[in-house]
Amino acid sequence: MRGLKAIAVLMATAAALPAAAQDVVITNAKVVIGDGSEPIEGGTVVIRGGRIVSAGRAAAPAGARTIDAGGRWVTPGIVAGFTRMGVVEVDGVRDTDDSSAATSVFNAALDIAPAVNPKASPIAINRAEGITRAVVAPAARGSIFAGQGAVIDLGADMNALTRPRAFQFMEWGETGAQRAGGSRAAAMATLRNALFEAQAYRRNPASYDDRGKDALLTRADAAALVPVLAGQMPLLVHVERASDILTLIELKREFAGLRLVLVGATEGWTVAREIAAAGLPVIASALADLPISFEQLAATQSNIGRLRAAGVTVGIGSINDDEARQARLVKQYAGNLVALSKVPGAAGLSWGQAFATISSLPAEAIGMGAEIGSLRPGRHGDVVIWDGDPLEIGSAATAVFVDGVEQPLVNRQTRLRDRYLDPKEGTLPKAYQY
Repeated sequence: MRGLKAIAVLMATAAALPAAAQDVVITNAKVVIGDGSEPIEGGTVVIRGGRIVSAGRAAAPAGARTIDAGGRWVTPGIVAGFTRMGVVEVDGVRDTDDSSAATSVFNAALDIAPAVNPKASPIAINRAEGITRAVVAPAARGSIFAGQGAVIDLGADMNALTRPRAFQFMEWGETGAQRAGGSRAAAMATLRNALFEAQAYRRNPASYDDRGKDALLTRADAAALVPVLAGQMPLLVHVERASDILTLIELKREFAGLRLVLVGATEGWTVAREIAAAGLPVIASALADLPISFEQLAATQSNIGRLRAAGVTVGIGSINDDEARQARLVKQYAGNLVALSKVPGAAGLSWGQAFATISSLPAEAIGMGAEIGSLRPGRHGDVVIWDGDPLEIGSAATAVFVDGVEQPLVNRQTRLRDRYLDPKEGTLPKAYQY
């Protein structure tokens, strides 16, 4: 019996570990580097030890598994720039939603990483659509600070975390005002006080416990904000209105160490020069073309094109856009930016620039451009082979690699499709026979 138990433990452990990376060479491909450049015809991609060795026009090395792409598109895996994937399953069932903690005494100290479920159904669905990495953010409920977000991979194993505690996430604007007590003035007072409290903790951690009621942050929250103050951890801020963006830029002059990343930024194009001058990257909402709130009155799909024209590093995210499940739509959003380049008076992007908004640019925004998001040498071996242009709505991924490991493309949706596409007598529940 003990022997059987030991075998069961070993089998469970093996199932939780990622499969070993293969050395893979993909030849005869239309290669997309993902850095904004245009596709390379007749290219070759080499993956060794789970990392990219080369991509472009080069001879294929011997001794590795070789895949002839047959002229099809080969790209880096898509980086979903803002999601809540893996921490929300069903919106209406609170037990399946770990994105927020409304009644917790903690805020900035909350760490989303332990809540990520690699077996959440949206992960397999989005993996089959070419998404290989995702920025996963907590949601703010009891404070302007939501907590620490993570970057995950979408591989079919139990080791999802690429970088835990990758950033701090905060709400600003209308939502931040609500979380702080009812006004933007309250949000500013809350933010400034929190940063001052974190400065006090950094100067003398041992004395922080003695502050009693004068401390508006718990010790853990203050400690979590220290790397934000020091510029060691990006601070992702959801902000939409132009004046709110300028307020944050002014705040950065006082707290120079802050590495702000703007999320949403619907009215960003109206202050694009100021954003560029401050060196702030943006993870923008690409489909915001109508004013759905008072802080988005200047909404336009030309936002990303105009931000880029001003010199801003801007990728695509999907905040408040079914971000727990539908990260796969970023492909369509990037394709819309290509179409906008043909609309008189609009500001779109070239194909290569548009693909970069869902690959290298979100990675660069969160400080991980040297690790993920492109086929440059040394990056994680996240590669996708497509049956057509990946920015066209009818194209599909035919092979997905994460860290050099080929991934299954089967998910709950494909199983349901196959089950009911051509049902046979006796294979369905009794109710379906009538």
